[in-house]
Amino acid sequence: MVSPANKALLTVAGVLLAIPIVALLWVDSYAKVEPTLAGFPFFIWYQLLWVFLCAACTWAAYRIVIIARPPRRPPASDAWDRKAGR
Repeated sequence: MVSPANKALLTVAGVLLAIPIVALLWVDSYAKVEPTLAGFPFFIWYQLLWVFLCAACTWAAYRIVIIARPPRRPPASDAWDRKAGR
């Protein structure tokens, strides 16, 4: 029998996935021109920054889910043979 997943770690992974969604849907926080960076308005470089931050959050959430879920073992060969009718 497979042991249950670590729900606390899965919650952390869910929060990591929600951070970019909330940050980019909260448009009032970045709908402005100043400060500029290398001539680009804040609106542009903020969203470009989130491309990399979103990738980092997704990767971290994936790694946490891998740790939180126990590995699944393949069924024993004799049990598999019984199911196949051999």
